Amino acid sequence: MTRTSLDHGSAQSSPTRESRPTDRPTALLARPAVGDRQHIPGAPVDTRRQLLVKICWMLLWMFYLVYPIEDLAGGRHGTVGTLLGALALAGFVGGYLSLVIFRSVGGDGWRGTYPVLALMLGLAFATSFGLGGQWLGLFTYLSVAAGAVLPPRFALGGVLATAGLLLVTALILHTKSDELGALVLPTFLSGAAMTGLQRLVTTMRELREAREVAAHLAAAEERLRLARDMHDLLGHSLSLITLKSELAGRFMDAGKDDQARAQVADIEQVARQSLTDVRSAVSGYRKPSLSVELAAARTALATTGVTLDAPSTLTEEHPGLGGAEAETLAWALREAVTNVVRHAAGATLCTVALDETWDGDGARFAVLEVADNGRGPGKSAPGNGLTGLDERLALVGGRLETATGRHGRGFTVRALVPLGLTAARRP
Repeated sequence: MTRTSLDHGSAQSSPTRESRPTDRPTALLARPAVGDRQHIPGAPVDTRRQLLVKICWMLLWMFYLVYPIEDLAGGRHGTVGTLLGALALAGFVGGYLSLVIFRSVGGDGWRGTYPVLALMLGLAFATSFGLGGQWLGLFTYLSVAAGAVLPPRFALGGVLATAGLLLVTALILHTKSDELGALVLPTFLSGAAMTGLQRLVTTMRELREAREVAAHLAAAEERLRLARDMHDLLGHSLSLITLKSELAGRFMDAGKDDQARAQVADIEQVARQSLTDVRSAVSGYRKPSLSVELAAARTALATTGVTLDAPSTLTEEHPGLGGAEAETLAWALREAVTNVVRHAAGATLCTVALDETWDGDGARFAVLEVADNGRGPGKSAPGNGLTGLDERLALVGGRLETATGRHGRGFTVRALVPLGLTAARRP
């Protein structure tokens, strides 16, 4: 590791200046926005570009339609039959794409889902019996559509029913036995795969909703904790100030000026102590922690389409890690994630890890490593963000290390802080 190129270009306040308080619970409440370059599966599309990309992916699977098109191009059905077949094929493809488009925009509540599915079933039967066995491939698309739009408990049954209807239709049309397997098996497997994908999408949607609820609960818990702390700090002090103010007033009415001045002096002392306690409590709320910064990092990275990969043990208590050192690592996590959000062009993954290491003198250090898979720092000059972080780490006896990822891609930030527990030299 080298300590050159300390910034990949982000800006952060120096540790010598008091940082502005940030509303971390509010950041947790923010729903992850999705950029155009990465769309979360199962979420409704947000832009026309996302919808166009989704339609293009669906059009890639239209190669099964080559058989009906060849059948129409052969001229075996006459002018009227060819025209009706073309209209039926256009209607079938239009219904299939409408399921993709309207469900992507409006979600699962689109009312035209089942009428379009019934229309596709009717067209598949009509073209197969009217134009021949080369149109049996439409049942494959019907199976995929059934697996996608039917409720999860009925989806697999709908796929089986579609495969069964295809088998019956093929037998009626005297399809060869070797062609039956090439038709029925892909039809069933395609629909079954779509049902599995829909279950995965539903699970991902539920996980996102659960994460949003957890963020709301975390913010509510923070507000309750703040309310409890403020009540404990100010309740007794304000009650005492009220009583002493009433007592001072009585002394003044009775002409006991010395006793009144004594009560006023006590009021001043209690008020000053209360102000000191409140400032101390607020300073504690301003201090970052790994758990809060990790949650905020997940939200910030999701906004730019970057996935955060962090072990669940990261937020657990680390033996030997003091309060000042833990706070500094939280600052390091915040700065490193800000660096990824602002400057890691092309990044899709950010990994965070917390480990231990030893130096040559036998001192033990906690190491927070944040790495991305973007384009790397390039030729950017050192900036203020990581330079300020290096100064902050030096105040607690730590240091900052940076490096470029493999093959010149990505950027890695390693923040090291000493652990309080002394240990023997590593073998």
